Amino acid sequence: MQACLSLLPAWACGLGELALYLTPSLALAFLLWIVTAAHPLFFVFSAVGTLCHELAHFSVGLLLGAEPTNFSIVPRRTGRTWELGSVTFANLRWYNAAPAALAPLLVLLLPLAVAWWRTRGPWHFGPADLALTLLLAPQFISFWPSPIDWRLALRSWPYLIIVPLGGAMAWLQPSLFRFVTT
Repeated sequence: MQACLSLLPAWACGLGELALYLTPSLALAFLLWIVTAAHPLFFVFSAVGTLCHELAHFSVGLLLGAEPTNFSIVPRRTGRTWELGSVTFANLRWYNAAPAALAPLLVLLLPLAVAWWRTRGPWHFGPADLALTLLLAPQFISFWPSPIDWRLALRSWPYLIIVPLGGAMAWLQPSLFRFVTT
């Protein structure tokens, strides 16, 4: 760590430790991705990731009023592909479609939080970390939203106007967003 600190700021050395800690999980995720494409029996290895993916949809949809009505993590064949899980919403609107559909991106915070927790002090890779590797690897496969998720997120197209417009207003006229005067 001292050698790193002599070359880089402390925060950059910490990121290196996070990356080093997550490397076995990333490698295992790559292997799982290969074998699950080979045979449906291997979907059992991605069940933890599928659960987190669908729970992200469900919880964000619930928080934003999208009214989740159905939750499933039972794989089923749809044409030439497999659907590993699904969440159905009764009230998907322009204001909650993108957050609910893109919620699985939040799953990536789980491996990062675990890596931060395990590398805060002096650390070595032990048996508990091996178990965590097995639980974290599927998260790297499941955090990316599906093509259907991306299509549902497009229902939030007004954000494409509101966010850049608000950013332009804040940049051009910063006094509009100054709520406290000093």
